[in-house]
Formats: sequence, structure tokens, C-alpha cells
Amino acid sequence: MLLRPATPADAHAIAFHRYPAGADAPERSVYADWARAKLQAGEYLDLLALCGEDVVAGAGLVLLDWGQGRGSPNPLRAWLVNVWTHQDYRRQGLARRLVSDLLAQAKAWGIGTVSLGSTDMARPLYESLGFKPYPHEMLLNLEKL
Repeated sequence: MLLRPATPADAHAIAFHRYPAGADAPERSVYADWARAKLQAGEYLDLLALCGEDVVAGAGLVLLDWGQGRGSPNPLRAWLVNVWTHQDYRRQGLARRLVSDLLAQAKAWGIGTVSLGSTDMARPLYESLGFKPYPHEMLLNLEKL
């Protein structure tokens, strides 16, 4: 198994795994464009696991310029996204390894806060890595107002 950072050339693979269902197909090209631009700008780090030529797992960090805050001189925060593993490769520790490597990189960059959204299935993984539920966040979808 080879683990490597994604490059802008991997943007379509990242988008496919973010939007795998046929109904989501229209979103793929838009997301691929976003991923390509953010990878090129150094504002997104994605790690991929490959078995031969096939991408079988991935995870990414979006770097956010949040501004300096109390006790955090680094203005960057990170948002963990696009954590997925092909069903044939699950339960082998790939997601854990990719996320752990991303967290180590974030720490090396001096990033003090990493956030994520989680499915119920993934929650035990994130909790085992030290993530805690954060009930103080809210969401408003302006497009639906």
C-alpha cells in the first residue's frame, strides 16, 4: 500500500469519492475545480492510499485563515474532510493512518484546532483519535431562506 499526498491531477478522484452517487454527478466537476485550485494554492492537503494504480482511501485538511485567537498565535485552523475508504479495504486502519498523518502535519504547522463533521459510522474512529463533540456550533443554509 502506497500513501502519498494528492496533487492537482488527483482532483477528479477526490471529487468522485466525495460525490460517488450518480445523483451527485453534477457536483463532481465543480468540486474537482475547487480541489484543484486549493491544492495548487496550498490551502488543502489531501493524502491518498493506493493499491497499485487504484486509489482506495483518502483524507483531506482544508486550511482556514481564522485569525489569531486567545491562546493561539497561529491564525490557521483546519477542517478535516473527504475521509473515505473503499469498502473492500475497510477495517484495515487506512482512514486512521491517513487522518493521523494529517493531524501530525497540522501540528507541525502549529495549527491548534482541527474540526470535522462526522457520520455515526465514523464517530468512533474520530473519538479514538481524540476528537470531542462540540455542541456550540450552529448552521444556517441561506439558500433555503
